[in-house]
Amino acid sequence: MSDFSASTEGGVCILAWDTPGKSMNVMSLEALSQLDALVGAALEDDGVKGIVITSAKPGSFAGGMDLNTLATLREAAGDDPAQGIFEGIMGLHAVLRRIERAGMDAQDKGGKPIACALPGTALGIGYELALACHRIFAVPEPKAKIGLPEIKVGLFPGAGGTTRLVRRLGAISAAPYLLEGTLLSPEKAQKAGLIDEVAENPLAAARDWVLRAQPEDLVKPCDRKGFKLPGGGPYHPAGFMTFVGASAMVGGQTKGVYPAAKALLSAVYEGVQVPFDTALRIEARWFTHVMLDPSSSAMIRTLFVGKEALDKGAGRPEGVPPQSVKKLGVLGAGMMGAGIALVSAQAGIEVVLLDRTQAAADTGRAHAEAYLDEGMRRGKTSAAQKQAVLERLTATTEFDALAGCDMIIEAVFEDPEVKAEVTRKALRHVPESCIFATNTSSLPVSKLAEASLMPENFVGLHFFSPVEKMLLVEVIKGVRSGPRAVAKALDFARTIRKTPIVVNDARFFYANRCIIPYLNEGLRLLREGVAPALIENAAKLVGMPMGPLQLIDETSIELGLKIARASRAAMGDAYRDAEVDEVLERMADIGRLGRKAGAGFYAYEGGRRLGLWDGLATEWPPAEQQPELLEVQHRLLFVQALEAVRALERHVLPGVREGDVGAVLGWGFAPWSGGPFSWLDMLGAPYAAARAAELAERYGRRFTCPETLTEMARTGRSFYG
Repeated sequence: MSDFSASTEGGVCILAWDTPGKSMNVMSLEALSQLDALVGAALEDDGVKGIVITSAKPGSFAGGMDLNTLATLREAAGDDPAQGIFEGIMGLHAVLRRIERAGMDAQDKGGKPIACALPGTALGIGYELALACHRIFAVPEPKAKIGLPEIKVGLFPGAGGTTRLVRRLGAISAAPYLLEGTLLSPEKAQKAGLIDEVAENPLAAARDWVLRAQPEDLVKPCDRKGFKLPGGGPYHPAGFMTFVGASAMVGGQTKGVYPAAKALLSAVYEGVQVPFDTALRIEARWFTHVMLDPSSSAMIRTLFVGKEALDKGAGRPEGVPPQSVKKLGVLGAGMMGAGIALVSAQAGIEVVLLDRTQAAADTGRAHAEAYLDEGMRRGKTSAAQKQAVLERLTATTEFDALAGCDMIIEAVFEDPEVKAEVTRKALRHVPESCIFATNTSSLPVSKLAEASLMPENFVGLHFFSPVEKMLLVEVIKGVRSGPRAVAKALDFARTIRKTPIVVNDARFFYANRCIIPYLNEGLRLLREGVAPALIENAAKLVGMPMGPLQLIDETSIELGLKIARASRAAMGDAYRDAEVDEVLERMADIGRLGRKAGAGFYAYEGGRRLGLWDGLATEWPPAEQQPELLEVQHRLLFVQALEAVRALERHVLPGVREGDVGAVLGWGFAPWSGGPFSWLDMLGAPYAAARAAELAERYGRRFTCPETLTEMARTGRSFYG
């Protein structure tokens, strides 16, 4: 089956894109070749006055490039992957350039108009294809998105999108769409200059334009003699500061660890100083450079391939039919419960939000209302949408209101007895088929399931705060959790647009068992006399979104102490973090409990973080001799990565895919690395094992190399092969 079909009516050739077997169009080498042939035939046909490229899939134009295509380019090149990728990208440029020139000669004569009609979302190469056309029309659908999100998966727009958008908007105006991957609705995209027109029937509007287009409408400004870049180039007085500032901004935001951002900036800087076709070659060379960087490969594998597989239900129990949630009960209207209730109501689910007092329940509902109000202020939510969400959300103290719930999520205080009490009360009011999920961050799910008479219907659902923003959900299988409970938890997570990973029951599950050692290592470094600024900046310079001290402030020192005390009570003599607890106890004694208290490892004013608290130097004086930056970074990353390997060894994790996706989405493990397993593969098992042994000898058994990694070093294997 073909990806593109052609039909001609009234002198206009309609090229309709319809990737077989896909809900959204994706570009492949075969599809590109078909498009090139059909465009060529239409340009040679005297009966065709112009061309409209559109999609046969309702509601969308394209989701981007099939990333397997890029892998094919690399593999086909054999011993010279750089040449293979470069030639493949240049071939793609040639196809889009032929569309752009549309049969015109060197004097810009003799061409035919080509328009693009977007019936919905156009991302990546879908939008890059549109940019190559002479005019872009789109339907005014608020949920449709237009833009170039490649930077978010470790790439940059390499099919001419970088070169064309900068010449269309200027470097400063194009920056949010290239460097941040900002996506816009069609109407906002038109205002920003990304597309030309919004029409209720973009195909009809595009056909009309093609029939009345004039020869001058076919020549892009960047192909005209004397073209000047909007906003000025790097050596123009108006543009000089733009490029200086862009370099500083990229360095500040990426900390130098994301190769795609630097390569993109280089492609723009070099490209705007040369003719258009030369700029395309420069873009292709930098794109090839990024494609061969292990960081980009790892990010693509984790943030695109791995995440997409999990979003589509990878790891779901076989043989269980789809499980929808029609009515959800949420027990506990605190920060987590209120967030869960909000995202569930937004997904169209009827929600009962229950707490001990009506005031507490109303506060949880008010959180949803405030969030929706903010969405209205930003133009992301309509008044009708807000009303619909709030109508689906009932705040109450009555357990009777849970009648008819087919799923309940318990999100009360992290105390086994409290959780058991509300579990028993709730289950009296729901049918036996109701799935019960506990949102616990550390308590064993199998133990909590003892409060249920049907533990096969009991499962863990660990959300991350804030629920509205965090993408990951851990689905925890208790010893007796049945396949229907796991399947329903997974289907629910996908319904509320979260990425779920299934993990087996163990203390702290997966995410917390890795992030707590990171926090503890920061406290150990502080206690040893390492300068707080070195600790925090070492973490940020290696790609962590927050330093460990800031993260403790955000989650609260009080919570850290509660977890420490519970762990100490449960583990007894096996507990080895007493020295860490001393730091937390001291901070609590002097009233510095974190951001919410307005005082922690950082100083605050009116809720705004000012900087590290200067009293830290008095409490834990910095040592005269400070460690090397790399030493601090390795301690902070290895302590997480080695724990991830142990989670795999002990079957908490089902595989490395879940480990990497969960790490990046759950707590932001250096996204440039693709996750802890990808990072260890980058280092190579022999080096990673040797470095772990070195750290263990110097700092303690928490760095002891897991047997899996030791064996991989011996045999030359890697996690991904």
